[in-house]
Amino acid sequence: MNTEKLIQAIHKIAEKMEAEKDFLTELDNVIGDGDHGINLARGFGEVEKKLSDLAEKEPSDVLKSVGMTLVSTVGGASGPLYGTGFMKLGMSLKGKAEIGMPDFLEAFQAAIEGIQARGKSTKGEKTMLDAMIPAKEAMQESWGGTQDVKAAFAAGVKAAYDGVEYTKTIAATKGRASYLGERSIGHQDPGATSFTMMLEIIGGMA
Repeated sequence: MNTEKLIQAIHKIAEKMEAEKDFLTELDNVIGDGDHGINLARGFGEVEKKLSDLAEKEPSDVLKSVGMTLVSTVGGASGPLYGTGFMKLGMSLKGKAEIGMPDFLEAFQAAIEGIQARGKSTKGEKTMLDAMIPAKEAMQESWGGTQDVKAAFAAGVKAAYDGVEYTKTIAATKGRASYLGERSIGHQDPGATSFTMMLEIIGGMA
């Protein structure tokens, strides 16, 4: 993936966040602050305003710009977490004009570690990590066995969706949702859901 395709993918993510903002916010109404979709749609709306100025930049610069914009414009927990993730992606890909699957997997791991550190969380706590970590593991395994980009992303997206379903079965222990304790069981995590939407778009562009 080069800068042109990356910008196209980010544009599609912005469209998706706008289209799904009510759904994501409704998920967050039940177990969070009730602003996840609204905040992400607004943040990616601000990102879109900057994309035309990034057409001649490296992919790493595009991703870092996305991250910084999300941190500065998205409220709640999702801004700092997604912002950190995108900035870590960018930092990992510095100097690369084309993003190959090994590059992406390495950067994806860096993003996960950044989000874990920022949120002081890990898998099994009803957060976006419950989709991210299984997706990364599934993509790594698929790529190692097939060297097929489409197959690797398909495996990652399936694992992410399975992760979203898993979040329905556990109680939240992080963020506002943790105040509900056992009452959060039965509800899917909004962050895991929005991440899975993003990964599906990126996979479709790969």
